[in-house]
Amino acid sequence: MKLPPGSVISAEKINRYLLVPLARGDKSAFLSLAGYTQENAAQLLYDIRTQILPLDAVPAGENKFGRYFEVRGRLRGGNGVALAVRTIWMTEHLSGSTKFVTLIPEKRRT
Repeated sequence: MKLPPGSVISAEKINRYLLVPLARGDKSAFLSLAGYTQENAAQLLYDIRTQILPLDAVPAGENKFGRYFEVRGRLRGGNGVALAVRTIWMTEHLSGSTKFVTLIPEKRRT
C-alpha cells in the first residue's frame, strides 16, 4: 500500500532529532555519510518525501493513538551515497493524518 503523498514530515523532527548528535541512538553520523547535516536539513526532509514516502508501506502494528507503517528503501544523498533505511509512519486514529515518526539505519550502504 502507499501512504498519502501529503503525509506530515515535521521539520522539527529532522532538525532537532535526526540530525543532532546524541549520546545514545545517534542517527546524525549515519545520515552524514550521505551528506545530510543540520545545514541542509531541508534536503533530508525533501528526500524522505520524494525518495521514501512513495515506496510501498507495510503495516507495523497499532496502538490507541494510531496505526503504524514501515517503509524501507534507499535514501540517496546529495553526495551520491545511498543509505538503506527503514522509516516508521503513523496514521492517527483521531485526525486520520499520517505522520513521519522516525528513520532507522539498516546499516548497509551502497
